[in-house]
Amino acid sequence: MASDLTILLLGCWLAGQNGALGGREYPKPPIWVSPSRVVALGGNITIRCKGRYGSMKFFLHKAGHPNPQVQLVPDGTVAEFSIPSVGRENGGNYTCDYRPITAQNRSSFLSEPVKIIVGEPSYPKPNISLSPSGGVSLGGAVTVRCRGQRRGVWFVLNKERRHFKPVDSNGFGAVFPISKVHWEHGGSYSCSYHSRSEPFAVSYPSDPVELVVRDPSFPRPSISLSPTGVIAPGANVTIWCQGQRRDVRFFLHKAGDLNPQRHMDPAGERAEFRIPTVGRQHAGSYSCSYQNRSEPFLSSEPSDPVQLVVADGSESPAPTSGIIAGVSAAAAILLLLLVAFICFRKTRASECPAQRGKG
Repeated sequence: MASDLTILLLGCWLAGQNGALGGREYPKPPIWVSPSRVVALGGNITIRCKGRYGSMKFFLHKAGHPNPQVQLVPDGTVAEFSIPSVGRENGGNYTCDYRPITAQNRSSFLSEPVKIIVGEPSYPKPNISLSPSGGVSLGGAVTVRCRGQRRGVWFVLNKERRHFKPVDSNGFGAVFPISKVHWEHGGSYSCSYHSRSEPFAVSYPSDPVELVVRDPSFPRPSISLSPTGVIAPGANVTIWCQGQRRDVRFFLHKAGDLNPQRHMDPAGERAEFRIPTVGRQHAGSYSCSYQNRSEPFLSSEPSDPVQLVVADGSESPAPTSGIIAGVSAAAAILLLLLVAFICFRKTRASECPAQRGKG
């Protein structure tokens, strides 16, 4: 009898626990904001929630709002909640959970909260830069620099699915070093800042900058020029980039150019970059690299460089021009000699009568 009573009480306790948890059986999902959780008024953002299984119904909760947004995802595991034009009312903390479409009494635990911050228009957006720029190898080091127009502020580095600790600054900028780059560091970064006295007044985010991680497991491409040798100004040149993988995007880099990318999506393993009318500004050292379309921030190491040499017409006159110039100079000298000879004859002729008179 006592045993039956114990079992009954234990069953009631477990039922109560299950009710208290709301039937939460699935692990909490990750949640993130694209492109950044700091957004300007009127900007576009997307909140993504990822479940572990397919055929789920997702719920997006905003703190202080009783009614969640609901989205069915019959195929796939990620729900996307878009905010096409962000207003101040969209700022705040968000969480999400999911449950099977066919079993409403079972659900996941709530995700960790993610905070959306709407920028303050009176705070000018800062500038952001990478050093080195143009990509960094796995295991290498890179520094993200953020510079604003106000002193004594906290700078915040923003990246999709990653949070960085704010940096206090006594000057106009802050530095975020990454001493050992991993593949997950690749992505789009922006930065913003807020006043120490007004922590909820945040600047507009900077324009984004992309950190591309070079993966040595990607075979290096090769690069070639057509035609080769010294190129005459005005000629047409094609730069070929050859890889060993399909479904990739090729990038052409010119030494000294901070905005190197001219990309093409080839059908095969080869891409061509055409320069229809070559000028002296096109001369320089070129290399190329490629990225998988499915992993846009992972890149191959660059190819060996190739030199594009453009002839300078002012320093290399044509042979015919040289002959004409030489003939013209010789004619001018002969003309001068002829004039001098005539003048000499006339002078002698005028002197002859005087000499005869004296005789």
